[in-house]
Amino acid sequence: MMRNELNELATFAMVARERSFTRAAGKLGVSQSALSHTIRGLEKRLGLQLLARTTKSVAPTAAGADLLKDLSPALEQIALALDKARSARQRPAGRLRVVMSRSAAVMVLLPRLTAFAEAYPDIVLDVVTVTGPVDLVAGEYDAGIQLGEYVQKDMVAVRVTPELRLAVVGSPDYFASRDMPKKPEDLRDHRCISLRLPGGPYRWEFERGRKSVTINVNGPLIIDDTHLVIEAALAGAGLGFVYENQVLKDIAERRLIRVLEDWTPPIPGFFMYYPSRQHQPSALSALVETLRLA
Repeated sequence: MMRNELNELATFAMVARERSFTRAAGKLGVSQSALSHTIRGLEKRLGLQLLARTTKSVAPTAAGADLLKDLSPALEQIALALDKARSARQRPAGRLRVVMSRSAAVMVLLPRLTAFAEAYPDIVLDVVTVTGPVDLVAGEYDAGIQLGEYVQKDMVAVRVTPELRLAVVGSPDYFASRDMPKKPEDLRDHRCISLRLPGGPYRWEFERGRKSVTINVNGPLIIDDTHLVIEAALAGAGLGFVYENQVLKDIAERRLIRVLEDWTPPIPGFFMYYPSRQHQPSALSALVETLRLA
C-alpha cells in the first residue's frame, strides 16, 4: 500500500469515528480544509461517497461504515506494530565505550555490574582501563569514571562514590627495622612505591589544617596500578599510597600498617562524566542511573 493511500484511509477512519471534521483535525494536527481535501480525493478514487455531510453533522454512509469496519482491525494492528518498533528503539541497547582507572572499575563498576547486566541484557560495556585523565571526545568514548578533581569542566558529572581518603601503608616486616614517619617530610627516608601517571610519577600530596605538603618520593618501583602498589606493599617492598577503601581489611587484620593518617583529609571521590547531549542514548542513561550514588 502506498504511503499516501494509508494516510488517506487513516484520515477517513478518524473522521468517521469522531463524526466531526473539527475534532478529527484537532487530533491529527491538521486543518479542516486539508481533511476535506483528503476525503474528497479518496472518495473520487473509490467512486463512492464514504461520508454524509451536512452543516451540522458528519456520518459514514453505508459504504463508509463497511469500509470502516474492515479497516479498523488493520489500522489497530499497524498502530501496535509502530508502538512495538518505538519501544524497541527506546529500549536500552547497544555498545558503550567507557574509560576509567582499574581502581574505579573495581570500586565502582564491578560491584554493580551483575545487577546492570541482568537489568539491561542488550547493552555491552566496552571498558578501557587507563591511569590518569582522558579526553573523552578525542578518544571516542561515550563516558568515563574519574576523580572529581580531574573531570573536565564542560562535562556532565554524576557522583558515583562518596568522598574518599588516601592511605599511606606499609607491611609489619617493612617497619620492623624502620621508624614510622611522623610527618610527610619523613617519607624522604623511606622506600616508596610510586604510581605512574601520564605526566610522570605521582607526587604524594598531604594536607593538615591549612598546611599542604607535596613530596617527590623515591623507591625501588614505579607502576601504573594501585592494586599492584598494594601487593608490593604487602610484600614489604616499601610504602604505598592508595585508596583507604582498598586496604581497610588489610589494616584491620594487621597485614598493613597505616601511617600519616592525620595528613590525608577526604577527597571528592569518583564521578561518571560524559559530554552534554541533546538526545542522550538510552544505554548511557541506564548506566548513569545504575552507577549514580543514592
